[in-house]
Amino acid sequence: MSANDRTAPPKGSFVISRLFDAPRAQVWKAWSLAEEMESWWGPKGCVIEVARFEFRPGGFFHYAMQFPGGPRIWGRFLYRDIAAQDRILWLNSFSNEGCGITRAPFDPLIPLEILNDATFAEKGGKTSVTLTASPHGAAEDETRVFAGMFASLNEGYGGTFDRLAAALAKAR
Repeated sequence: MSANDRTAPPKGSFVISRLFDAPRAQVWKAWSLAEEMESWWGPKGCVIEVARFEFRPGGFFHYAMQFPGGPRIWGRFLYRDIAAQDRILWLNSFSNEGCGITRAPFDPLIPLEILNDATFAEKGGKTSVTLTASPHGAAEDETRVFAGMFASLNEGYGGTFDRLAAALAKAR
């Protein structure tokens, strides 16, 4: 799949967009370097520890998410396609410490894999990022659970994008 293969999001997809007050090169850098991702990825209130970062098709971003007083929750991206400063396509999963796919620790019916497609566009020195997420290879009951998570996803990704906006402002 290439950056030119964009079509309408699959039915049942979660979509969130944000306009950042930063040029696309700066926003792209925040997504493409381990130390940058570590500074902003994840919902508000969590700390990310990067275990592995291979920003290339077939590479992994493997990380531990830590909320105060809570257990470490592992996650991973398996990058499928990267078009510089234009698009990142990856499969997102909960994982174990060894980077193997696991079920979500809080709901066994959350799909094992979520296909994420982030696109980047610049206009007037500002960059819009649109993230589309959809279940990948999910059973019907998992797809229903995913559709019921949109409010939670909006809050989580909204907080993550707030953190990205703060990191971009700090980098100026």
